[in-house]
Amino acid sequence: MPKGQFDVEAFYAALDSQRQSKRLNWKQVAEESGVSASTLTRMAQGRRPDVDSMAALLVWSGLDANSFVHHDRSDQPSDNLATITAYLRADPHLTPEGSAAIEAVVKAAYEKLRKDQ
Repeated sequence: MPKGQFDVEAFYAALDSQRQSKRLNWKQVAEESGVSASTLTRMAQGRRPDVDSMAALLVWSGLDANSFVHHDRSDQPSDNLATITAYLRADPHLTPEGSAAIEAVVKAAYEKLRKDQ
């Protein structure tokens, strides 16, 4: 992916995770966020939201826009597993045992599927 590119597919997937965790349908997401249902449908098809819709969805979801912008950081070490672990442990909907269990699954999958093996 080119440097400075917004990953709309990852953003939509993260929104879908938020939607599911809140047990909402997409119409309810549209109502709560103030974004039109047609915008959400277009995003499901891979199209980018307008900047106001994106801002509204970021506020509604609590997601960080920087998580979806790909930067060329080949000169900086990245530890995505540490970030995932931190998010899991901070999730108030998970018990410590639950976050540890999900962390173990993510780590195992990551090790199995990483490119540099």
